Amino acid sequence: MTSGSAVVHGYPHLTTVRSALTALHKRIGHDGVRSYAPSVFPVDVAFSDQDDLHLGTQRVARALVQHLRLPDARMIVSFREMEHAASVELAAGPEYFIELNARFRTHRNDIGAALAHEITHVLLHRLGLAFAGTRDNEILTDTVTTYLGAGWLLLDAFREDGASSQKLGYLTPEEFGYVLAKRAIAFGEDPAPWFTSAQAYTAYTKGLALARRDEQQPPLVAAGWAGRRRYAKERRYARENGGRHESASTYAFEGSGGAGQLRVSFDCPTCHQRIRVPVRGRVRARCALCRTILECDT
Repeated sequence: MTSGSAVVHGYPHLTTVRSALTALHKRIGHDGVRSYAPSVFPVDVAFSDQDDLHLGTQRVARALVQHLRLPDARMIVSFREMEHAASVELAAGPEYFIELNARFRTHRNDIGAALAHEITHVLLHRLGLAFAGTRDNEILTDTVTTYLGAGWLLLDAFREDGASSQKLGYLTPEEFGYVLAKRAIAFGEDPAPWFTSAQAYTAYTKGLALARRDEQQPPLVAAGWAGRRRYAKERRYARENGGRHESASTYAFEGSGGAGQLRVSFDCPTCHQRIRVPVRGRVRARCALCRTILECDT
């Protein structure tokens, strides 16, 4: 939890975020991911000053447990002074003990955000899905929380002005926006009306622009003129050099370079699984992991 200090911006964790999206799709599959539609609605996690603190917290926790498909998990939530926003005790269950930072007693609008992250920890624990190291595992948790429809709460908790700032989670605001945009594109949702924070909305629009650029990289048909020209040049080089190709591009050529033997590999813009297709002009590819249909011009 960042409060009152400078908030990191940009995309320093983007590689890990994309790996997390791939890992999630591999673990629960296309149908499993699609079962998390729609996102949790604001009305289900709303918390007014008139609500009883503990009863309201339990109500929000139950709503998030139901959304994250943990029907037999019971969350026991308490508040105490602590450095971080929250913590959860990962045991065999069915009861899980969550501690929230005492500041949430008076910042009740953000209780749902803190609970969403911790309850996703429980989900990942049950799925047996984890990354090595605390940092990468927390990035995985933020990414999964957001992609499965509860992480817009974490982004909406971001506020920043000239005098103060607040951010929950390990991802930057723009990275939260990026993952949320990935979900919005895949599920046909528009989370914009849910934001109460103007800074969160700005971060979402920046993340959305980057997510759209993922869909406009060669060899995808939607690639722009400059990208297509660079792709053609590197394809010619690969053919003339026996398939050998060194480039900073997101795609790579493989094979001997002969007719019908050259292949190009690139990331699926939805789940970032690596896809390989033959270099032979217009090709329709289907990602075996997330089932996205991709129009390519190889």
